[in-house]
Amino acid sequence: MDVEGLGLRERKKRATRLALSAATIQLSVERGWSNVTVEDIAAAADVSVRTFRNYFAGKGEAVAYRQLERMRQVAEELRARPAKEPLWTAISAAVRERFPLGHDLSEHGGHGSAQRERRWVDGVRRMLAEPAVQAALLAVHTRAQQELAAAVAARTGTDAERDLYPKLVAAAVGTATAVAIEHSQAADPPLPLPPLLTEALDRLAAGLPEPAPRRNS
Repeated sequence: MDVEGLGLRERKKRATRLALSAATIQLSVERGWSNVTVEDIAAAADVSVRTFRNYFAGKGEAVAYRQLERMRQVAEELRARPAKEPLWTAISAAVRERFPLGHDLSEHGGHGSAQRERRWVDGVRRMLAEPAVQAALLAVHTRAQQELAAAVAARTGTDAERDLYPKLVAAAVGTATAVAIEHSQAADPPLPLPPLLTEALDRLAAGLPEPAPRRNS
């Protein structure tokens, strides 16, 4: 079900979760993980601490929700793509359309000088290295793949529970996006993410052919 198909109550809950997740990410990157409290996050999102705890068990879970929501939106976009569009064309378009959610550096204050962008990327790396964040990301990984596998199954006439194909496609897409993000952030300076996502998915669609050998310079 896409966002438009959700009831008002569910849309509000989803918006609150996203606001809390965004606030957790921004404050943690800017101040450092240990320097941010749940009280700080709730205040930044203009909600009560009780509201935060109703939605998330802790900061790590709030950060990880961003990834889950991102993949949910990719699945929603995939369901909305034209039925006659080839699967991998539709997947690539869905990822490009919905994946930037919460990843664009400018959304969280990275817009500006190269030095400021560098600080933001370094802060993201430190946040993602936190054990609580890593554990939470692992916890949502399966749920995110299930969301995408269901969309693939609906599009291909397969069964998301019984058939291998939709699960395999979802796992491949999840890995490709993770590798693209890692490659983007590991570069110095960081590389733009959209072209890397396109390249990764195009290579998957082509069956990952072996690249031509590099020539020695």
